[in-house]
This record gives sequence, structure tokens and C-alpha cells, in this order.
Amino acid sequence: MVYALIVLGMLACALLAVHARRLMVSALWLAGASALASLLIYLLGAPEVAVIELSVGAGLVTVLFVFAINIAGEESAAVRPLVHRPLAWGLVALALLLLGWLTWPRVLISPAPQTASFVQTFWRDRFLDVLLQIALIFSGVLGILGLLTDGEHKGAA
Repeated sequence: MVYALIVLGMLACALLAVHARRLMVSALWLAGASALASLLIYLLGAPEVAVIELSVGAGLVTVLFVFAINIAGEESAAVRPLVHRPLAWGLVALALLLLGWLTWPRVLISPAPQTASFVQTFWRDRFLDVLLQIALIFSGVLGILGLLTDGEHKGAA
């Protein structure tokens, strides 16, 4: 139940970040989503990864966003999206289905604690942590690509 509330809070913060009219407000909502993600990671049993997510995701990235927004200003430009809305929603649905398919067996079966090698611990016991970190890196790359695109697609001259 607590996990579901945290995930709902993360989704709410992410949606509010996307729909915010001002960039500074959007950066703060993203920091909230990152803080909730670090709380979820901590509750899943990976305190080291949670500290890294909190310090980098909610701390450093937010400071960099605020710094960049203050330097560049908050003027909004009319930019066409790179991906059409139905395709974007389809990709989000596909990612959620894959995440559910990969995590559902892990939720039902809790392994007995035992000493194992690093490889076994990393891929078997910390699979959800690794999956969440991959998703965070992937979403960060997509976010940076979205920030770096200009509004017009220019062909070869």
C-alpha cells in the first residue's frame, strides 16, 4: 500500500512537472518526483542507491536546472514535439507493460536471505533497483534530448 502511494505521488509530480507553465515550477516538481523515487528505492532495500538518487536526482539536477533557467530566462518558445502524442502514449504503455511483466514474479516470490556472490546479488536480489536505475537514466537521456532540440528540423543545405 505504501509503495502504491509513493508511485502515485511520483506520477502526480511528473505530470505536474510536464503541465507546469513556468520552467522553475516544473524543475521543482521534478525534484519532488526524484525525492519520492529515492524514498521508494530506500524502502526496496537499497539505501546506497537511494542516497545517490536523492543527492544527484533531487539535489544536483535541480540546482543545475534552476541555474540554467536563471541564465537562459523563462521565455517559452512554440516548439513542435518530436514524437506524436499517440506514439508517445503507446511507448509509455509499452514501458509500463514491460515493467509490470518483469517485476510481477519478483513481487510474488521473496527469496530467502543467503550469502551470494556479487553477480547473484546484483542480478537476482537487486534486479528492481537496477531496472529503476536504467529507467531513470533512459528518462534523463530523453529529457536532455528534448531540451537540446530546436523548434525546427532543418534539412541538409
